[in-house]
Amino acid sequence: MAKPKKRSKPSPAEYYDRHGVLGSVIEDGVDFALGEELRRQILRGGRSRGLKNVTIKLDPAQVQALRKIATRRAIPYQTLIRQWLAEGIRRELDLTG
Repeated sequence: MAKPKKRSKPSPAEYYDRHGVLGSVIEDGVDFALGEELRRQILRGGRSRGLKNVTIKLDPAQVQALRKIATRRAIPYQTLIRQWLAEGIRRELDLTG
């Protein structure tokens, strides 16, 4: 007699791959405001600099979490990553003051 296969709990990445993230998104209002400097740069066309492609390996669960957070903020997840990197760089170089 064959033993029944044990079902292991899916990882967060596997779960969201099967079920999607939209069902987990909270249906709250989204506050959206641009920083004053970013608003000025956009208005004067100062944001047209090119971007450089880089490769980074991330855990699939991290990518799913990033996508979920970005969906809540109504921005692309790569934009969210760039924002967080920019904040970290400013903080590390003490450019916030």
